[in-house]
Amino acid sequence: MSLIARFADHLHRPIPAALRQQAALHVLDWAGCAVIGATTEVAARLADVFLRGQQGPCRVIGHGGGVGPEAAARYLGALGNIYEMDDVDKRARLHPGPVVIPAALAAAQATGADAGTLLDGLVRGYEAMVRLGRALGDVHYRYWHSTASCGTVGAAVAVAAILGLDREATAQAIALAVTRTGGLWETRNDPRSNAKQVHNAQAAGDGWLAALMAAAGLRGPASILEGREGLFAATAGAADPATILADAAPDAWCLTDISLKPWPACRHAHPVIDAALALLDQVGRPALPVSDVTGIAIQTYGDALRFCDRPDPTTVIEAKFSLQHSVAVTLLGGPPPLSAFDPPAIADPAVATMRSRVKVAVGQPYEDRYPARFGARLALTLADGTLLVREQPDALGDPENPLPRDRAVAKARTLMQAAGMDEGAVERLIADCLGLVGGGPVRLSWPLVLMRGTA
Repeated sequence: MSLIARFADHLHRPIPAALRQQAALHVLDWAGCAVIGATTEVAARLADVFLRGQQGPCRVIGHGGGVGPEAAARYLGALGNIYEMDDVDKRARLHPGPVVIPAALAAAQATGADAGTLLDGLVRGYEAMVRLGRALGDVHYRYWHSTASCGTVGAAVAVAAILGLDREATAQAIALAVTRTGGLWETRNDPRSNAKQVHNAQAAGDGWLAALMAAAGLRGPASILEGREGLFAATAGAADPATILADAAPDAWCLTDISLKPWPACRHAHPVIDAALALLDQVGRPALPVSDVTGIAIQTYGDALRFCDRPDPTTVIEAKFSLQHSVAVTLLGGPPPLSAFDPPAIADPAVATMRSRVKVAVGQPYEDRYPARFGARLALTLADGTLLVREQPDALGDPENPLPRDRAVAKARTLMQAAGMDEGAVERLIADCLGLVGGGPVRLSWPLVLMRGTA
C-alpha cells in the first residue's frame, strides 16, 4: 500500500463513542472564538468577499440568509483564529478547530448529515491534520503556517467522512488536498497582514472542494506525500514520511491530545502568563504595581522567542505575539481579558514600563522538551530585593495541565457575551454545541446581529 492509502486506512478505524463528547466541546470552543471573530472589521471584509450574492443551505454567523457550502466553509474558516484563542496541537504546532470545524459544518448542513456523523467527521479530520503536521516537523514549521498547509487535508478528510467516502476515495481527497496546500509564515512579519485568516479560509474551502472532487471520481498523485517531488521533499527536508503513522495505536486518536487556550494570546506566550499568575498567587496579591517590580527574566524555548520576542508592540496582533506584553499585563492586572491586548493597554505607560523590564532567553529544560511540552521559567526581582521564581512545565489547557470543562464552557460564554449576544442567545448556542452528542439534526443558533468592533 502507498503511504496515502495506509493513511486513509488508519483514518477509517472505528471511533469510540466517548470521543463525541470531546468533539462537541471543541465545537463549542471554536464557536466562541468564531462569534467574537465575526465582530471584527476583517470579518466584515471577508464576508463581502465570500458571501456576497450567495444562496444555499448553510447558515453562518451574523447573516440571515443561507449560503453555499464552499462559501460557508471559507467564511467560517476565517473567523476562529482572529482573537488567537483557537485550540492547538503542540507537537504539530497547528490549530485544527478553525479549519476542520467550518468545513465539516458546511458539509453537514449541505448534506443533511446528523450530529453523530458530524462529530465523527471532526475526529477523523483532526487526526489527519495533526498527524500530517507532526510528520512535517521543524523544517516545515520554520517557513510554513502549518494550520494552513495541513488544514486543507484535515478539512478534506472531515468532509470525506461526512460524505461517506470509502478508503480509496478518502485517499484521493487527501492527495487532491495536498496539491492545493500552502500558507507562508511571512505573514507574521507584517502586523497589517490578514493572510493568517485568509490561509485558514482557503484551507477550509479547498478541503471541501478536494473531498467533493474525490467523490466525483477525480484522482490525485498516489505518492503526493513521500514522492521525490511531493510535500515532504518540497517542504520538510529530511523528514521521515513513516512518522505520519508513528505510534498509531488502534484505539488512540489525536483529538485527546489537543489543547484549549484560556488566554487571548499566541500559545507560545501562555506558559509565562500561567507562571505570572502563579507568582501572584504565591505572594497573595491580585496584581503587582510597576514600583514593586525591578526585574523580570523569562527562560523558555526558541520558537517562543522567534514568534513572540516583541518588547515594543504597537498593534493588537503584535501584543498577542509578545512575551513582554503578555507577562506585563498579567502582573499588572491578573488573568488577562480580551482588552489586555487592545490599543489602550498597549499604550498604557505602566504596561510599557513593565514591558521594558522583561529580559527573555532560551533556557533548559524547555528547549529540549519542546514541542512535546510548552514550558517556561519566570523570575521576578522585587523592589525589596526578593526573588520570586516559578517553573511552569506545561501551559494551562495542555493534556498534562488540562483546562477544566467548566472553564472551557465559561470561556466560550465570555467570548459570546463580548460579541454582544444576550444571555438567552448565549445559552442556546452553548446548548446546541454540547447537545450535538445526542445526535439528531445539526442546528446551531448563530446570532444574526453582533456588536461590531475593529480588531
